[in-house]
Amino acid sequence: MSEQKVVTTDNDFTITRVFDAPPADVWRTWTDPECFTRWFNAVPGSVDNDVRPGGSWGATLREPEGMRMSGKYREVEPLHRLVWAMETPEEPIVMHATFTETPGGRTETVYGQNVPEPFPCEQAVAGATAILDAFEAELAGGGGTRPAQKGRA
Repeated sequence: MSEQKVVTTDNDFTITRVFDAPPADVWRTWTDPECFTRWFNAVPGSVDNDVRPGGSWGATLREPEGMRMSGKYREVEPLHRLVWAMETPEEPIVMHATFTETPGGRTETVYGQNVPEPFPCEQAVAGATAILDAFEAELAGGGGTRPAQKGRA
């Protein structure tokens, strides 16, 4: 796992990591439905990912079984920045990620989101950390511009 830096407030957080891959590979692994299915632990065939401002995204998670998450992209700057929202009964969770190339062809990724009441920020950070761990494993194991591995859903 990459080293990560976490900054929290009462109702939001950011996580910074440097991935050992160029921005094009990080972007593709983040946005490609097949890659997303694997690292987000989604049910195969359940991912919709229309990566453009106003475009919809959605996925049905394997665990908790059958939970559907969905929302809309708010900002899309290919290879550099995404802002998207997830619909919830309370208030939308707004997430953002920036991707910046660093020396050696690596990518600094800053992920952040708000945390609506009554959830503690630490719980959301733990969940995001687990997702970023899975993302990093997917990136190292076949995501990006390299051919995706089969049978890893």
